[in-house]
Amino acid sequence: MKIEEIDFHICELESMEKYPQKLFFKGNSELLKTEKISIVGSRKPTQYARELTHKIASGLSAVGVSVVSGGAMGIDIIAHKSAGVHNTIMVAGTGLDKRYPAINKKVIQEIEESGLVLSQFQAGTPSARYNFPLRNELIVALGEALIVMYADEDSGTMRSVEYAQKMGKQIYVLPHRLGESSGTNRLLQNEQAKAIYDIDEFVSQFGDAQEHKSDSDDEFLAFCRRNPSYDEALAKYAQKVFEYELLGKVAILNARVVLL
Repeated sequence: MKIEEIDFHICELESMEKYPQKLFFKGNSELLKTEKISIVGSRKPTQYARELTHKIASGLSAVGVSVVSGGAMGIDIIAHKSAGVHNTIMVAGTGLDKRYPAINKKVIQEIEESGLVLSQFQAGTPSARYNFPLRNELIVALGEALIVMYADEDSGTMRSVEYAQKMGKQIYVLPHRLGESSGTNRLLQNEQAKAIYDIDEFVSQFGDAQEHKSDSDDEFLAFCRRNPSYDEALAKYAQKVFEYELLGKVAILNARVVLL
């Protein structure tokens, strides 16, 4: 897929220390004009953090919010996949001729084709360590708010928190047990973040949640919020898959059922 350059101003990036000289992309640049929430976290999260990342990202996507993250292993890639590749923005720390990390290259390619991959770096730029703080600042700037799913003290993720604080962004975290996610627990203790206790209530603040409220009791739509495979949906709700696709409530993308 062709690498293109962003040719319009992105107001959210004015909160960065320095507006990027150039921005390159593959995919649907119109996602930059949607409501966006940034999700970041550890490459080695707990199962609890994994499950809640899935629920939050899919819930936000269901109400029309684009999920922004960095394509890394762990929380990042879970957030992208859970939002659905059509409704996510990945910010790369390399040139867009590379798909890094290689373990996620299939998902990254799917995001290029259906969502958006964005980078400040020219083609050919490798995955140098100093690129990633710049990438993280861009991730934070794009989102209306920052959700930190899991982060230990002194982790790279906490650098993203520093950016959010400088930009005046609201920071949200999960309530974790003692001894887990020490970085986000400290944020809560110091009243520097808000805890997400109820996912539906949290999601209802964003996007077109009110429009989707009438669908909240629909068993099939609730099932589709987790982006099931097409085969799984057919096996359980064969008639509704076709009915809701005709109604424009769901679509089949990359062999998965996604909410519209």
